[in-house]
Amino acid sequence: MSFGRGMYPGYQQYWRAILANPGGILPFTGRVASKGEIEYAYFADKTPHIVLSKTLDQVDWKNTWIVRDVEEIRRLKQWSGKDIYAVGGATLISGLMNMSLIDEVRLLVNPFILGGGKALFKDVKDRHVLKLVQAKSVQVWQGQYDLHHAARHQDSRFRETVVAIQERALCPYVYLSS
Repeated sequence: MSFGRGMYPGYQQYWRAILANPGGILPFTGRVASKGEIEYAYFADKTPHIVLSKTLDQVDWKNTWIVRDVEEIRRLKQWSGKDIYAVGGATLISGLMNMSLIDEVRLLVNPFILGGGKALFKDVKDRHVLKLVQAKSVQVWQGQYDLHHAARHQDSRFRETVVAIQERALCPYVYLSS
């Protein structure tokens, strides 16, 4: 998983809070973790994390390291192995899209409007053609949809493995694949 500097601290705080006290009240939500969140916290604890930041000096979670620019993400993407999920905000997503590193876009559309925040694609420079692969209803909230798109890069090569972007109400995130 990869994160931008802005998203990583909250992500780490939330999931490590579950690991420290699975039955406790969670930061941000003020409620107890669900069974699925507890399972995900244990998964996340074993998953390598990459934080893209020019200013962050250290990270506290095991299996986490800092990279300084998007070119380092491009090099990591060339490694064989599993997909890289980019969990971040508008700055990270725009940077990855501008370098044609996103191959898959997944948007979770929630049935409410937050009334603020950054536009996810505001800093994307060029047009990116997407092909709808799947649209399905998700049973987290009534009316939530998962829109799954494959990206075509400007050089017209179509790649099956890619980066996915998922935008959630509290936690936008993206995924990169090798």
